[in-house]
Amino acid sequence: MKKTILLSFLMAGVSFAGFEKWTNKDGKAADLELVKVTESSGVKTGEFKMRNGKTITLKSTDLAEADAKRLDEWKPAATTDAAATAAPSVFDKLLDGDLIKLDGKKVGKVKDLAKPEKYYVFYYSASWCQPCQKFTPSLVEFYNKSKNSSFEVYFISSDNAEDDMEGYMKEKSMPWPALKLGKTEKFKKEINHGVEGIPFIAIVRPDGTVVEKGNAYPMLPKLEALVK
Repeated sequence: MKKTILLSFLMAGVSFAGFEKWTNKDGKAADLELVKVTESSGVKTGEFKMRNGKTITLKSTDLAEADAKRLDEWKPAATTDAAATAAPSVFDKLLDGDLIKLDGKKVGKVKDLAKPEKYYVFYYSASWCQPCQKFTPSLVEFYNKSKNSSFEVYFISSDNAEDDMEGYMKEKSMPWPALKLGKTEKFKKEINHGVEGIPFIAIVRPDGTVVEKGNAYPMLPKLEALVK
């Protein structure tokens, strides 16, 4: 019953990269990404990623005949992509599905983003902060020159309105993703980096271990040395 409700809730919509339609025995279709398959007592069970970043498990016996066969025959694709080799992150549950990014002149939802292999760089900033206004161009210049698979910058805004945040992203041509403004308070409560003032940078490993943190100005050369 629970699986049927979940599939009904996720009925057909716009597919994301890596997502395909899967149909259960009741004919309910959903866009899901098959992550891995396990087997127990001769029955295959698939772990699927939902569009909101959460996961569900479905047995082949839960699926329509054609999709049960797909599940039974599924094999993971061989890949060396950074997203596949990156270490699991404690930040996934707070970031996946809730990131936005500047694309041309518009800010939109991030559909597919490789996770950093070594460092999550959280940039705490805001449009109303004058020191932030002065510092951000330096971070943009560094990012455009040095971006590689070892790190990713994530903008955590202290703006009071979504329009202010997005206007700031556009004005400074921020090339990195940002957490949706409505999700920043939850992030700050669950991930306490001890931010006392902005601009502030926290350089963190995927397991949550803080490598460096503090005022953004002295953090930039430290970041540059780490990601060379």
